[in-house]
Amino acid sequence: MDKTSILWADDEIELLKPHILFLEEKGYEVITATNGHDALDLIDKNNFEIVFLDENMPGLSGLETLQRIKNKFADLPVIMITKSEEEYIMEDAIGSQITDYLIKPVNPKQILLSLKKNLEHKKLISAKTSSGYQQEFRNIGMTLGDKLNHEQWADVYKKLIYWELELDKSSDEGMYDILTMQKNEANLQFSKFVESNYVHWLKNEESSPVLSHQLFRRKILPVIEATSDPVFFFLIDNLRYDQWKVIAPMIGDFLRVNTEESYYSILPTATQYSRNAIFSGMMPSDIEKRHPKLWMNDDDEGGKNLHEEEFLADQLQRLRKDIKFSYTKITNLNAGKDLADNVMNLFNNKFNVIVYNFVDMLSHARTDMQVIRELAEDESAYRSITRSWFQHSPLMDAMQKIASRKCSVIISTDHGTIRVKEPSRIVGDRNTNTNLRYKQGKNLNYEKRDVFEVKNPSDAMLPKTNLSSTYVFAKQDKFFAYPNNFNHYVNFYRDTFQHGGISLEEMIIPFISLTNK
Repeated sequence: MDKTSILWADDEIELLKPHILFLEEKGYEVITATNGHDALDLIDKNNFEIVFLDENMPGLSGLETLQRIKNKFADLPVIMITKSEEEYIMEDAIGSQITDYLIKPVNPKQILLSLKKNLEHKKLISAKTSSGYQQEFRNIGMTLGDKLNHEQWADVYKKLIYWELELDKSSDEGMYDILTMQKNEANLQFSKFVESNYVHWLKNEESSPVLSHQLFRRKILPVIEATSDPVFFFLIDNLRYDQWKVIAPMIGDFLRVNTEESYYSILPTATQYSRNAIFSGMMPSDIEKRHPKLWMNDDDEGGKNLHEEEFLADQLQRLRKDIKFSYTKITNLNAGKDLADNVMNLFNNKFNVIVYNFVDMLSHARTDMQVIRELAEDESAYRSITRSWFQHSPLMDAMQKIASRKCSVIISTDHGTIRVKEPSRIVGDRNTNTNLRYKQGKNLNYEKRDVFEVKNPSDAMLPKTNLSSTYVFAKQDKFFAYPNNFNHYVNFYRDTFQHGGISLEEMIIPFISLTNK
């Protein structure tokens, strides 16, 4: 195994022999120089992994040497060592992008700690993360064998996401693969749990998690009534819990998280069902009865989410709440910029709804556009592109602006997505809907083990388009494929992010309450 090569430049290098011998005994190779010019020559001719640099050398000073090193080798780590504790020297060194700063006299253990911190940091964190997950793997595995309730399932999912994000930072691909297998097993058990309990939840609110149609009444309205300040509700559609976790640090710079909770999306986990349920406060079959001219079934022509503002107004009226509100939907970049420019005008309202469609557009674009497919080829990349988008988005600008005044903020979503991997054959007539994760229609023929079937739509409070309508929801990471042209269909849609079915990722979704700092 190659030794780590270190350059140590100090005009009193002879006095540092004990330190150098100590490092060599630890397996490091140390090359020395007594001035800045020699150090620069050695760096030109060798591949050093790190440099120890004395600040106070005759001729070319340490700071001058540092600047020249960084001009040619910007990524080479440099640890500055100096007798001086003058603040301006520290500031100059830090401004020149030093990796670490040590004050003389230094002892060998300080040097070793600095090396490990700066050269083996990722490896040490990776090893500790892998070790931590190995222990948690056993705990989660045992938990999956228990009879969990909806709150415990939410806790399991959050633990899996925590370790997925931690392992994302490490280089242990083997452990990441084990986590992926455990997530698959969790989704298998979770699908059985939902299949056994979903219809019961709809009939017994006391024992159910908060569901889409209960979200406003049980979660949002209490926030509105607990404060005299304006409340902003950002619904970033398709925002999974892991995506929330990667944008949370940026939001935390200007808004304080009060509570980080979750709720369950109704089935299908699709925008026209779950989002309409949020704003109407009703399940789809009840929306259809109360608003027959506004509700659109899968096979109806036209947009399926065009009446959310009307649904919200009706819900407030039913609840006898006289709340002045605004509703804004953002579907493109220009609309996002307009929001950021004018968001302060919304402080005239008690409640402001802002629906932001970016994440949904990204997930569908990933299906349709090769470039996006390459950018978001897996879970980690999908999170990364979400983080990058948010960092440069008008949405972040708008949030920063409202954070400058006293207000309450809610961030949530209507459903999540899952990366689909395994096709499940299905046959339906020409009126069967096109969603890859749920189907409704008559005379459906499908693999029963792959789906949660609802033969009587009224059991799941879903509209019934004809007498023999059946709904089927894909479980785990399955997606529906028709037998004709099967291979082409599978190759096109496998590894794309879809929603509509049953999985932890689609159903257990974030609900975050924040205030300005």
